[in-house]
Amino acid sequence: MFKTRVTQILGIKYPIVGGTMASISNADFVAAISEAGGIGVLSSIMYQTKDEFAAALDRVKKLTDKPFAVNLNFFPARFPVSQSEYTEVMAQKGVKVVETSGHTAPPPELCRRFKELGMTWVHKCAGARYAIKAEALGADIVTVVGYENGGAVGRLDIGTLVMVPTVAQKLKVPLIGGGGVVDGHSFLAVLSLGAEGVIMGTRLLVTQECPIHTKLKQALLNATELDTMVIMRTVGAHRVWKNGAARKCDEIEATGADFEQILNIASGENSRRTYYEGDLDRGVLPCGQGIGQVHDIPTVKQLFDGMVKQASDIVTKLAKS
Repeated sequence: MFKTRVTQILGIKYPIVGGTMASISNADFVAAISEAGGIGVLSSIMYQTKDEFAAALDRVKKLTDKPFAVNLNFFPARFPVSQSEYTEVMAQKGVKVVETSGHTAPPPELCRRFKELGMTWVHKCAGARYAIKAEALGADIVTVVGYENGGAVGRLDIGTLVMVPTVAQKLKVPLIGGGGVVDGHSFLAVLSLGAEGVIMGTRLLVTQECPIHTKLKQALLNATELDTMVIMRTVGAHRVWKNGAARKCDEIEATGADFEQILNIASGENSRRTYYEGDLDRGVLPCGQGIGQVHDIPTVKQLFDGMVKQASDIVTKLAKS
């Protein structure tokens, strides 16, 4: 059950993608997601040199023989990396799946390079017209997320229930949908809307293998659907956990702060203090509204197996009703 074009193209057991999370989606976490039957996506922006990046790819391949992907990030960054150079490193290391994300699609020459290298290209975006453009550029799979999503939400403010079927109706290539996927109910709902796979990030934060601080995991367990907010609307709009840093970011943006001033608060350095030291108000943490439905800390395998079983049980129950 739940075999789709996404599982076929990517060679995975479950149609589940572990959403890329900067400073969190490291080699070990990515491998755990792939080993559990989904596909983990390594965050390339975490690695500031080609050697560090290559070592991370080697680490993933040491930990799993299952498919994994690499994300190339085209959002504004204080320490941008060369996506073209990293693509060549990926080719040398035998990476088969590349995911791109950002305000725009990758440049056409890079899209062509993905094809020359025989990579499966997945593009993540936040609306129908962006999805159509990605398909026209040659994307093999497109990912869209609704407004409930943690992290980048785009500027359209459209929820998953409307976003996914709207985009699915316009594409010929398979669609991965997300925004609020945390259990079997939401997994099945997104597939029923026309997606052939789901992407999830927030729920994966509260798993045993996720490398964030135990103190932060416990705080997220205590969060509700009301404990997120959208900030940085002037530079892209991101949904984050509602903490001291998020509120401060929102306050200065309301006064007309520029990108550098906002980034001083929302920097990766500050976020890493929150992730790894448990300094809960120091940095911003991308987090979706689905956090209110998270009540335990399973392994990733327990999470995926449980989601699919729950979804299967729901299908059986509905068929009998």
